[in-house]
This record gives sequence, structure tokens and C-alpha cells, in this order.
Amino acid sequence: MQTFFRYNWIVREQWYQWCEGVPSEELLKARTGGVGSILKTLFHIADVEYSWIQFMLGGPDFQDSFEMYGSLDQVRTLDRRLRHDVEAFVTAWDSSMETRPLYDVRPDGTSEVHAWGEVMRHVIAHEIHHIGQLSVWAREIGRAPVSANLIRKGLIKPSV
Repeated sequence: MQTFFRYNWIVREQWYQWCEGVPSEELLKARTGGVGSILKTLFHIADVEYSWIQFMLGGPDFQDSFEMYGSLDQVRTLDRRLRHDVEAFVTAWDSSMETRPLYDVRPDGTSEVHAWGEVMRHVIAHEIHHIGQLSVWAREIGRAPVSANLIRKGLIKPSV
């Protein structure tokens, strides 16, 4: 589990670096699919990651709107601030947490029960999905996307 979170954080940081060479108009331009723009998608990824972890811990949901973070530096700073709590939770993860129930009451009054392990994997897959969208948008503006390759990121060292 930790490996895939670390993978997502590395790739997300690489996307922030990629964005440094893109005019802010392109980062904020409305695009088809996803949540609307490159920068808003990066904000959304950090927001959703943090919000699910807070939900599992019984903490407050992150309520800030994207409009409060309209620049690359602001989104990146927010991500780093939120990641502190997420990383502490991910690092403390153990197998006893896999099937812990998460009771989710939907806005329409219906309820669902999820396993914490399922939620954690959803958070991982959610980011990977949006990183794919960023890759498509990168090509649309004529730039090579960040590599999604897990290999060569130094996440798992071979025994020798």
C-alpha cells in the first residue's frame, strides 16, 4: 500500500515540476473531462486523498474551494501541507486496518459500509486515473507528459 502512495506522490511532484514550464493560462484553461483544468485536477487529487483519510479517521472534511488556490505555488503548498497527515496515516497502516468498516451516510440518506482497505485502494486508483487525464492534456498542448512508469522510481530495492 505504501509503495503505491509513494509512487503517486513522486509522480504528482513530477507533474508540479512539469507545470512550472507551462503558462498559467494553460494550467487554468477549461478542458474536456476530469474536473476542468490541469491545476484544478492537481488540487482535486490532493483534496480527495486528504478527505478520504480524514473521513476514515473521523476528522473534519477539507472544505476549501479551488478558487482559494488559483496558482501552481498555492496548490503545491496546500498539497504539501495536507500530505503531512496523509503520510502519517499511510506509514502507520497495518493489516489489521484492511477490513475495518467505514460507515458512509450519503446525502440522499442511504448508507454504505466500506472496508478501509477498499477506500485506500480507491484513493490510489483515483489519482492514477486523473494522472492519465493530465497526460492526455499534456499531449494536447504539445508537451510530453510525465512518465507513469513505476519502474526506476526507486520504490522497491532488489535484494542482492
